[in-house]
Amino acid sequence: MRVFHVIDGLGTGGAERSLAQMFPCFLQRGIIPVVVCSYRRREGVHDAVEKMGIEVQLLEGSGLARRALALARLIRRARPALVHTAIFHSDLMGRVAAIGTGIPVLTSLVNTSYGPLRFLDPNIRPARLRTARAIDGFTARHLTTWFHALTETVRADSVSALGIDPERVTVIGRGRDPERLRRADPARRQQVRASLGLATTDEVILNVGRQEYQKGQTYLLEAADRVLRERPQAVVLIAGREGSSTRQLQGIHANLPTRERIRFLGHRDDVPELLCAADLFVFPSLYEGMGGAIIEAMAVGVPVIASRLPTLQEVVTEGETATLVEPASAESLALAITAMLNDADRRRAYAEEGRRIFLARFTLERAANRMADLLFHVAEMRRAPR
Repeated sequence: MRVFHVIDGLGTGGAERSLAQMFPCFLQRGIIPVVVCSYRRREGVHDAVEKMGIEVQLLEGSGLARRALALARLIRRARPALVHTAIFHSDLMGRVAAIGTGIPVLTSLVNTSYGPLRFLDPNIRPARLRTARAIDGFTARHLTTWFHALTETVRADSVSALGIDPERVTVIGRGRDPERLRRADPARRQQVRASLGLATTDEVILNVGRQEYQKGQTYLLEAADRVLRERPQAVVLIAGREGSSTRQLQGIHANLPTRERIRFLGHRDDVPELLCAADLFVFPSLYEGMGGAIIEAMAVGVPVIASRLPTLQEVVTEGETATLVEPASAESLALAITAMLNDADRRRAYAEEGRRIFLARFTLERAANRMADLLFHVAEMRRAPR
C-alpha cells in the first residue's frame, strides 16, 4: 500500500523526526511511504530518510497554490491509497490536492495550534492566525477523511478550534526506540562529558528544543541565571536549531553575569548522548502537542522538570516521573531546578519510574504499529468526489 506523507520538510521538529522513525515499521507492514515536501531542510532527517530507500519528492513552484497544483498532479499520476498530512501548509495542500480523486486524507494534529498562548507569540499576527484557523477548520471539516491526534488534549483542542467531529479523531502518541535511547551508564556518561569539556562534578542541566517562542527558553535563561549564581558547579546546555527567538535569546544571554556557564549547542544529532551527560532535563514550553523530548529523557533515565501543561500531564505524572511548574514563570522554574539538584533520591526515583513508564507506553514499536493500523483503516475509506 502506497501512502503519500505530505509535510513541509524533513527538518528537526518532532513531527518530522517521529514520522521518519516509523518508516521501518511501515515497510515491514507492507506500507510504501512516499514523502512529499515543499522544501529541503539543511538540518534534519532528510538524508536519513533517503538512506532508508524511501522516495522523497520536492514540490515544484513557489507559493502554496502552485505547490498544491504540483501535488495534485503527483497524486493523480501515482494514485496512492492514502494522503497523510501534517503541519498547517501541508495540511491545506494535501486536502485540496486530493479533491475529486476519491483518495482519503488523514491529517495528523500535532500541536495545540490555536490556544490562547499562541496568540501571544510576538512573531504571530493575531488576525492572520484567526484567518488560518478559519481556513484550517473549513478544509478539515469538508476535505479531510480522518484525523490523528498526539494526545487527548490535542484532540479536544482541535475539536474546539476547528469544529471537527470528535468521532473522527484517533489518539496515538509518539514513541521512541529503546535501543537508540539506552540507559546512561557511568562510562558513557563520562565519555560524553569529556567530549563537551564538562567535569564529573558538574551539575548539568539540559534543554532540547528549537529556538522558538513556544519553547519558553527566555524563562529558562532567567531561571538559569538565578540557579547558577548560587551553584558554581552548575552548567546549562541548550540544544536546538536557531529560530524566530534566536536574536532575543542571544540578547538576554549576552547580559547575564553567568553567561559563560550557559551554552547554546545548536542543532545536534546526538541528543541521546547529551541526555547521558545530564543530571536534569528541563522543558519550559508554553504549549506542546506531546513533548517528544520528554519521552527521550525518560527513556535514558534523566529526571524531568517541565511546564504544567495538559498535554505534558498525559506523558508524565507529577511527583512520580517529573516536577511540573507553572508556564512562563522563571521563579518557579529556578526553585524547582534548585530543589531537584538538592535531592539525589528524588532524581533517582524519577529516573527509574520514567524509564519504566517509557517502556510500558512510549516505545517506537508500539506507536508505529498503532499508526500503521490507522493508515490501513483510513485507506479503506473512500472520499466522495467533490
